[in-house]
Amino acid sequence: MIKNYLRSAFRNFGRHKFIAFINISGLTIGLTCCLLILCYIINELSYDKFNTNVADIYRVTRSFNNTDGVVNLHLGAVAPPFGPLLKNEFPDIKQVTRVYPNSGVTLRYKDKLFNEKESAFADENFFNFFTVKTIAGNPKTALTEPYSVMLTEELAHKYFGNENPINKEIRFANQFNFKVTGVYKAFPANSHLRPKMLMSFNTLNDTAVYGRKGLETNWGNNSFYTYLLLPPKYNVAGMTARFPAFLDKYMPHDGTNKPSAGTKLFLQRLADIHLYSHLDSEIDQNGDIKRVYIFSAIALFILLIACINYMNLSTARSTLRAKEIGIRKVIGAQQKQIISQFLGESVLITYVSLTLAFVITALSIPAINKASELGLSIHTVLQPAILAPVLIVPFIIGILSGIYPAIFMSSFNPSKVLKGIMKVGNGGLSFRKVLVITQFSISIVLIVATIVVFKQLQFMQGKSLGLNKDHIVTLGSGVPAEQFESFKADLMRSPLISSISRSSRLPSGRLLDDQGISVFDDNTQKSTNADVKYVNTDYGFIPTYGIKIAAGRNFSRDYPTDTTNYILNQAAVSALGWKSAENAIGKDISYGGVKGKIIGVVNDFHFESLHQSIVPMIMRMPAFANSNYGRVAIKIDGRNINAALSNIEQTWKKYQPETPFDYTFLDERFQKLYTAEQQQGKLFTIFSCIAIFIACLGLFGLSAFTISQRVKEIGVRKVLGASIQQIVVELSKDFLKLVIIASVIALPVAWYAMNRWLLDFAFRIHIQWWVLAIAGITATLIALVTIGYQAIKAALANPTKSLRSE
Repeated sequence: MIKNYLRSAFRNFGRHKFIAFINISGLTIGLTCCLLILCYIINELSYDKFNTNVADIYRVTRSFNNTDGVVNLHLGAVAPPFGPLLKNEFPDIKQVTRVYPNSGVTLRYKDKLFNEKESAFADENFFNFFTVKTIAGNPKTALTEPYSVMLTEELAHKYFGNENPINKEIRFANQFNFKVTGVYKAFPANSHLRPKMLMSFNTLNDTAVYGRKGLETNWGNNSFYTYLLLPPKYNVAGMTARFPAFLDKYMPHDGTNKPSAGTKLFLQRLADIHLYSHLDSEIDQNGDIKRVYIFSAIALFILLIACINYMNLSTARSTLRAKEIGIRKVIGAQQKQIISQFLGESVLITYVSLTLAFVITALSIPAINKASELGLSIHTVLQPAILAPVLIVPFIIGILSGIYPAIFMSSFNPSKVLKGIMKVGNGGLSFRKVLVITQFSISIVLIVATIVVFKQLQFMQGKSLGLNKDHIVTLGSGVPAEQFESFKADLMRSPLISSISRSSRLPSGRLLDDQGISVFDDNTQKSTNADVKYVNTDYGFIPTYGIKIAAGRNFSRDYPTDTTNYILNQAAVSALGWKSAENAIGKDISYGGVKGKIIGVVNDFHFESLHQSIVPMIMRMPAFANSNYGRVAIKIDGRNINAALSNIEQTWKKYQPETPFDYTFLDERFQKLYTAEQQQGKLFTIFSCIAIFIACLGLFGLSAFTISQRVKEIGVRKVLGASIQQIVVELSKDFLKLVIIASVIALPVAWYAMNRWLLDFAFRIHIQWWVLAIAGITATLIALVTIGYQAIKAALANPTKSLRSE
């Protein structure tokens, strides 16, 4: 019987090649999209799960609150004393490990000079937490001794070629020698932490590097990522509840203001960091579970559109198989046998489509990766645990998409269908029309989403930041304070350099530093709840970035007292309760315990990404010798960039011969802030086009079939004098009505969904009516072109041929 069903199925495919092609094409494209999105979803959900103890590892995070209890900062890293103290206070903790990343390290081996950005100091038990294969050395002891270092295979080969790296020494910042004690496999791409170089944490005990006292008493340097290994199924909530008492016990305080009132500790599952953590100091840019949900929905929508095609075309062509069904029933076939046959055909088509989808997915992944900068791999879905359910899915799809056509066709009355070809009505709101409306509703939602994503991205890239980011070169590391003035003077001799500045942070980074602010009223110091972030700047900061001064003046060499004076942005003026920038000038404030005057107020500018609101900010210029001015920005002539860069590099090598010249452009740094949106926009465009194509493919097949059933009607209309235009309108209007109904349904849904998406941005566009109009018109035009081809072809046909049989 099965053999007979298969023979019948293949004969039917051969007899109706066009319909079979559309069904297989639609399902193949739909399944290809699903496989690509499945690769993405599996990759996102797999982050950090390669670690053996992933279920029991937690990261300690820290928030800071104002006096009203409102969180104004939440960091993924904590101060160095927390790790050992937590282990002592909570004996249930099996192990604690700390990681202290380096933003940049200058290293030398013989005559080779390198600048490594992905390095970190790590505790000796690091590999008990993170499961990475060690190729050389003992992972349990390799990081025990001070000044020991482990490298990835890539770095080991980069430094030493084919030589054995073990026990070789590399020079660190031209100050210390580190001995190579191990080589390990690079961290997989699906890890939130991917250091290429691990230096012994015990090295930090040296006062020349950090100092034991700082590790034990520095509660302000929240740069240490701290992980706990807990017993299986441990009561994490119970431990967290004891954290306030822990803070009050160990952190220094005066007995009046308890530390737990201003700061809190939290525990975060290692497996949750990539998709659920968006804190203020993540090691790397994380993903977002909302994007996983969005693309999961897109995959289901595209597959639904493909299945709708199958159902629509199968029921539409049911009239062609009416006699076949009638004959089968007359010779004794039962309804369940006919249903089985049609479901079998549906499942067969789906498996053929899946086979083709695997091939197309494997071929298209490199192009997808190049367009979206994602590291997808077909091997993700070839794992047995994933492949097994994937192979079951076509069976389910085949049943779901084939069940309605099978039941519909098996219900034909044989006595009626054997008298002639049975017509399937087109009037009313039939199930097929509902399916077409569903298809185009989904397509219109995706069109709106694509337009909104790109409009928001365009808005972020084009919005005035309140500073000039063009032609500003930022250096990867700073110049020592005692050399900076000479370095600056040499550069300024070139006409290609217009200004230079140094600061503690660069625009495009996060503003995380706050030392507490109070104001003076009639010589009385009053504390405030204002959360004001600071940046150490020099005289050149404001002119280099082209920041506008709203009131007062810039720092100046003519005023030696400026080392204790301050410049605010307008957001800080408002936060401190002054009505205008002018009112703030001359006011006395204390910041970080240092009293000074406000000498200037600048217009608000976007120091951070447009995801964040403009925060109150204070600029200060403390004595250069004891302050952090590690970031250098140079404004160059945009007409001769290469010559300017060459000049900067030569000057850099003169003053920093042991540090490789490393630079970025400020506009590129801002551009990288929106990498996730750029990826999302590209993927939205790809999948929207695919969804629309599949919908049009089904509409093309459905309109072709429907028009073929009206050939004699068209011939009669032409004989009676109908014009080609009238015939095209008559044939197209029913389908266009469905697209218009789809627009009415889809546009409010799309508007609501994309407004929710825009809430992630502090600065965002408003969805204008014309965006919705364009989406509806685009869908209508696409449908009109799809149907119009068939309609015009039918209208131009010779009526004598269609009426010959009458």
